[in-house]
Amino acid sequence: MAWSSKDLEVQVNQIIDIFNLIFFAPVINLLVLIFQGLSALNIPGALGFSIISLTILIRVLVWPFMSQQIKATKKMADLKPHLDALKKKHKGDKQALASAQMALYKEHGVNPAGGCLPALIQIPVFIALYQAIINILPGAGGHLDKINSLLYFPQLKLPSALDPNFFGLNLGIKPSDFGKYGILLLLVPIVTALLTFVQSKMTLPKPIKHYPSDSPKEGKEKEGLEESMGQVQSQMVYLMPVMIGYFAFSFPIGLAIYWNTYTILGIIQQYKVSGWGGMEWLISKIKYQR
Repeated sequence: MAWSSKDLEVQVNQIIDIFNLIFFAPVINLLVLIFQGLSALNIPGALGFSIISLTILIRVLVWPFMSQQIKATKKMADLKPHLDALKKKHKGDKQALASAQMALYKEHGVNPAGGCLPALIQIPVFIALYQAIINILPGAGGHLDKINSLLYFPQLKLPSALDPNFFGLNLGIKPSDFGKYGILLLLVPIVTALLTFVQSKMTLPKPIKHYPSDSPKEGKEKEGLEESMGQVQSQMVYLMPVMIGYFAFSFPIGLAIYWNTYTILGIIQQYKVSGWGGMEWLISKIKYQR
């Protein structure tokens, strides 16, 4: 059955409506509720604190899923030497290898897909959070009429204009406009990129272990695999901060506030669950110099 462009448009609109109902509307109502509460208390920078508070709240709600994802990734990395041994033992017998791998996973309480489900659960939540912030920020294409139409209670309705100031920063302006507002705006994407680098570096797995029992050929294969994986991981560690830093440079400061809050909490959680990871060498070096 062939779909016309009109049918496809109807289906897409239905999906958007469902997403707005389940994810976007609750998130935007929470953001506005926090903002109105802080504004009623005459707290300066209410919009900025609202973004920070909502990001913390949602990050805390998905904390168990994030921990599960980090633990699953760490366990899979720890099992890598055992999986290599099984591949060597059952070379040429895919069925026996699959059975042995499943037994190994069961023995160590590992679900190979354990890190995927938590990540999938978080994606729509953080898309909704991003959409909520981009819609409420002045100068970021904010659509207050759209927001007001999604609010559960008329008492929450927003005024025609929001105060975007947050300790001297206008959350609606972009660091790319530093020529107009001052070069210090460039600190926003720089800090964002640095925080992203730290978190990305911490997620790196431990190097592949080599054993004396490895034959010269196997040792070379593992070294080649480790070098190849290391190159890919290193590229991502440096590419991700550059990409996120560019986004922070191009988008309103309010989004950088959200992203940096999210990243700082991610660094804290990563440390509590699996330590410094790929940042261990740098931390040790700093301690040694002291």
